[in-house]
Amino acid sequence: MFKTAAPTSDQLNSEAQSTWLNELLPALQRLDQLLEQAVTIMRAARGSEVEADLYRGLYISPADFEEWLNQEPGQPRLWSNNHQSATLNIIKETSRLGWLQRAFNLSEFEMDIMLIALAPELDRRYENLYAYLQDHVSRRRPSVDLVFNLLCPDAIARIEWRNHFRPTAPLIREGIIHLQPSANQEQESLLAQEINLDQQIVNFLLHQDGLDARLSSFCEFVSSPVRLNQLPITDELGKTLPNLVGKALETGQPLHLYFQGPLGVGRRQIAAALSLEVGFPLLRVDLRQALLTTTDLNGWLKLLLRESWFQDAILYLDGVEALFDEQYSGSYYIFLDELSRYNSVILLAGTEIWPSKLAHPSHFLNILFPMPSFEQRQHWWRLYLETVGVKLAQTDENILAGRFRLRPGQIAQAVNIAVSQARWRQASHSADEPLQITLMDLFSAARAQTGQELAELARKVEPVYTWEDIVLPEDALAQLHEMCYRVTHRHRVLDEWGFRRKLTLGKGINALFAGPSGTGKTMAAEIVANELGLDLYKIDLSGVVSKYIGETEKNLNRIFSAAENANAILFFDEADALFGKRSEVRDSHDRYANIEISYLLQKMESYDGIAILTTNLRQNLDDAFVRRMAFTVQFPFPDAESRLRIWQGIWPTAAPLAAEIDLAALADQFRLSGGNIKNVALAAAFLAAEAGHGIGARHVAQAIRREYQKMGKSLSKTEIEEQLL
Repeated sequence: MFKTAAPTSDQLNSEAQSTWLNELLPALQRLDQLLEQAVTIMRAARGSEVEADLYRGLYISPADFEEWLNQEPGQPRLWSNNHQSATLNIIKETSRLGWLQRAFNLSEFEMDIMLIALAPELDRRYENLYAYLQDHVSRRRPSVDLVFNLLCPDAIARIEWRNHFRPTAPLIREGIIHLQPSANQEQESLLAQEINLDQQIVNFLLHQDGLDARLSSFCEFVSSPVRLNQLPITDELGKTLPNLVGKALETGQPLHLYFQGPLGVGRRQIAAALSLEVGFPLLRVDLRQALLTTTDLNGWLKLLLRESWFQDAILYLDGVEALFDEQYSGSYYIFLDELSRYNSVILLAGTEIWPSKLAHPSHFLNILFPMPSFEQRQHWWRLYLETVGVKLAQTDENILAGRFRLRPGQIAQAVNIAVSQARWRQASHSADEPLQITLMDLFSAARAQTGQELAELARKVEPVYTWEDIVLPEDALAQLHEMCYRVTHRHRVLDEWGFRRKLTLGKGINALFAGPSGTGKTMAAEIVANELGLDLYKIDLSGVVSKYIGETEKNLNRIFSAAENANAILFFDEADALFGKRSEVRDSHDRYANIEISYLLQKMESYDGIAILTTNLRQNLDDAFVRRMAFTVQFPFPDAESRLRIWQGIWPTAAPLAAEIDLAALADQFRLSGGNIKNVALAAAFLAAEAGHGIGARHVAQAIRREYQKMGKSLSKTEIEEQLL
């Protein structure tokens, strides 16, 4: 079908080429001569009396019947053997008319049909001429019958040339002309059908270049601001792609490349840069939107392929996985059939592997676009930040690339959000201040790109605590810092030093926080999240564990699948709901409990981020389980010295704490965990607020008594006051 590329606007509008009018003028002059001869024949056949009838064409007279009965069946009435030079001889090869003729291999007769249909688009006098020649004032467009009467020398030609209006004929197959019944007529013979030149063909011939309006709802031209070698792709891909595509375009060989990878992985950016590299525009098609917009898949595919040819563009069919759905099974093979007729380059893009049960397009090659590496993420951040005039320090680039495993599309969106945040901050202060995008803006924007699926399965925790808020033994605190070091230096150790090649599992970080309730396990998780700038999602394992066999594993799989690219810390609380002292298997419940635990461990070890488990009962975990943890942090019940530090740090600076309160006595006399102490301080503050005073010893004493009641311990008001007052 497609043989040569359409001449570009630059080529056709150069000084060496004619304007559209000069291109069409010789052919239109020939048409005028043809119509002039036809009018002469018509006048001679009618006679002067009929010509003088003002209502001619509005009614059928007895003379009309007599004229029709005297005519030979099928004989053309307007043909003249005084035709001037053939149309093909007067069309310039460099014109768009000439290009259409060669591209679609149109015959002399087909070119004349096209010109007859084009004429009313240029000058409405042709509508009057056609109405006159068809002897009907409402017949202002050429019909098949008029074309035959003008161009066919005899009745045999009228029959034979009907083939030019068959569905498989070039003019009809390629949508160059459209046949339709005249006004108020649903069914008419072929001869009575009006011939309309396709509007995009009209635009093309008149040099009115632009995308076909029928495709505009799901098609767009995509350009690239950078060249292919400026994008963070492998050297092999950067060299092979333009060589492969360039050769196919040069030789006219068909080539169908499937860019397969997750959304936002950079397929479109690379396709646009590739098209820039080989010197062709890129026409992107949203296949999902197209399937929703039109019911005539075959028709719009033909239109689309023709348009890419007219625009001399590379087609980029995005969302091709929509055709894998069973509801489009019939459309899929129509799609393949149309693609097989297109002898050029087509880029297909989708998120799914091409199903093995479906036939592949001809000349098919799958190109996988995986998640970008650390270096590629670093490059994408730099590229998009440069577009908004921001240049980060190398260390900050490393932090962004290392903390957030984002795709290029997500990075671009994160940069846009960070710019908006900075503009808001600028507007709230002074418009004269320069726009400043901070690292925290970028962190916040990066976190916003992921976690949407995980938020439906877990509770997002907004970290508020910092290192100054927690009281822990020195060794436990050191382990928390070491967890952060693993994230900070992940790229250096795993990639630069080569440890990734030595590990099949354990590339992420799994940790066990063990200790009694209220000893700071949740606070520690918040501190780690705050330090690293990552989101924290809390999963209550008591709500995940199911009594139904296999359901627990399904619940866990949903969580880890949603977390795969969430760039988040998973905090599994109440792990005691799942863990028990794994010992001998006495019944089926023990066996399935062990299966659930093993499954969780397997998912944690394969998780690429941080996964934290908490337990109140360290003794319930066997050694084999603990060995598979990268970190096991003990959170002991605080001693008197630790309790004093907690009491000292629990009060906000603005809290009106009375000097009479002996914090050392509180720490020494009341054996409370950090969580209990926090509850006491908050309760005492509310009691003081109600009394209209500062926080005094009596308020603290009352709060301690209430806390002991919650703990199921008896401590009278008098006993407390004796120790505090």
